[in-house]
Amino acid sequence: MINALPSPVQHRLEQTLAQWRQWQCQPALSEAPKAVGILGGGISNFTILVEQESRFVVRIDGLTPATNGLNRQVEWHALAAAHTAGIAPRPLYFNPELGSLVCDFLPPDETQEQCIQDIAMLLRGIHKLPARHHRLDLGERIRRYEKQLEHREEPLPGALAACTDRVLLLLEQATQPDKPVLCHNDLLRANRLYSGGKLWALDWEYCAMGSPWYDLAVVVSGDDLDQEHTAQLLHAYLGHAPAAPEWKMLWIYSALYRYIELLWYLALQKCPPEQDFIPDKIVALEIVLARIDKAP
Repeated sequence: MINALPSPVQHRLEQTLAQWRQWQCQPALSEAPKAVGILGGGISNFTILVEQESRFVVRIDGLTPATNGLNRQVEWHALAAAHTAGIAPRPLYFNPELGSLVCDFLPPDETQEQCIQDIAMLLRGIHKLPARHHRLDLGERIRRYEKQLEHREEPLPGALAACTDRVLLLLEQATQPDKPVLCHNDLLRANRLYSGGKLWALDWEYCAMGSPWYDLAVVVSGDDLDQEHTAQLLHAYLGHAPAAPEWKMLWIYSALYRYIELLWYLALQKCPPEQDFIPDKIVALEIVLARIDKAP
């Protein structure tokens, strides 16, 4: 076992490995897999590499899903559909009581330089997946994080408070699609992987029905794309050069994403406001808000 894991996580990992006969492996495993290393870990979850004949990834929740607005049942079904569509690893085992998920391990290609066209096609593939009953409510997510911040001992950065009213007004401007699509909602660079020469989407825990503009905003904001690469992404995704209303919709959702991201860091990771990246992220939010002001 892996000594670096917190004791409760270690215990749930052991229980998950003990259920190996229930894993939907093809071919079936002949004996219990063993943990060989930690791929990542933090407040949200821990990911552990295990192997037995093949390699697998076990994710153990670090948070109670309900506290973060997650729906593991929706994630499981969406992940299965995404695997069938060839854009996500195969899910093998899911246990909500243990907070564990097992998937095939995708060996990363040596080169991970990501192509804008590939990202756009990945997004289009995600948005074609079957609908699920769980919907992303940005207003509810903001309220949940703000509620958690009420118990914070350190004061919030003053610049963030100055942006709050403007962001809440944007919620009213965000167009809710008549036919929402299944969105990944967390397609950051860390959750995209080239394996076997193609781009895959990882970590589907935030997936829900919503606006495709939020998924686009996550990529643009998370990758810090400049204007040229943003235009390329929109053109590849939309199939035409973005018009002024489409640019404005992207900036509105980008502001919402950046605000939610800040609340997440402050509420869940309890990062003190004096940490360098918090002011930088506030500046990034202010830049997006300025773009909205200038948009026709």
